[in-house]
Amino acid sequence: MTPSPVPTDTSAVLTAAERDLLRREFCVRFGSPPRLADGIHLRVWRTGPLAGQPKIPAAVQSMVDRGLMTVAAGSSHMARAYFTETGLAALRWLASQRRGLDPVQFAHVRQELGLEAVTSAEPKDSAGA
Repeated sequence: MTPSPVPTDTSAVLTAAERDLLRREFCVRFGSPPRLADGIHLRVWRTGPLAGQPKIPAAVQSMVDRGLMTVAAGSSHMARAYFTETGLAALRWLASQRRGLDPVQFAHVRQELGLEAVTSAEPKDSAGA
C-alpha cells in the first residue's frame, strides 16, 4: 500500500486533539450517523458577559485559526462549526491514512467525502431476476 501524500499546506495537517475531536463528533450515535454538512454542534454561553456566544473547544478554535473551519451562530441558543474547503481536504487526508478514520466505523464520513461509493440499502437478488 502506498502512503497517501502529505498535504503541502501545513495548516491542513490535523493535530492529535483535533483528530480525537473529529472521531468523537462523527462516530455513529443512537443509530444515526452524523453528516459533515451539519457541522459540529457547539454549546452557547447562557449568562454572563459572553451570553449568546458559542463555547469553542480548543481543538475547534485551532482549526478555525488555521482556516479549516468556520463558526456560525444559528441563534442565541445554537451554534455550529462547519468545514471549509481546506478543512474538507484535511479530513480527506485523515480518512486516507491507515490509522486515520476506521473504514467500517466511519464509512458514512468516507462516503460523504467521496472516498467510497454509496452502497444501496436494498440487498441484491441472488437469483438474478
